[in-house]
Amino acid sequence: QAQLVESGGGLVQAGGSLRLSCAASGSIISTNAMGWYRQAPGKQRELVARVTNRGSTTYADSVKGRFTISRDKAKNMVYLQMNSLKPEDTAVYYCNADIKSVRDPYRFLERWGQGTQVTVSS
Repeated sequence: QAQLVESGGGLVQAGGSLRLSCAASGSIISTNAMGWYRQAPGKQRELVARVTNRGSTTYADSVKGRFTISRDKAKNMVYLQMNSLKPEDTAVYYCNADIKSVRDPYRFLERWGQGTQVTVSS
């Protein structure tokens, strides 16, 4: 079964940078859109950034100009470069992707990673 594994979270001071990585694995035929969401304590999960199969990107207004999403289609990976981090960016960040796998080759299924904690201190 296809799965997503995130890495790169951690603790950073305000103004610092982090780079998140997400690897999709597990008999994958192809991936469609990939993206990052986050969920802060007591808040709903929200979209941070998303990139389509053709490379079109979408960003939350709160991260525009600070975060950059990119992907390596050949490696089934997506990245999130986060610069000028703020305390309000503190959250668990989740990788999300639409994946077509050998187990179900006729449709794309949405998958989520387990999440990685990002903490920004003031």
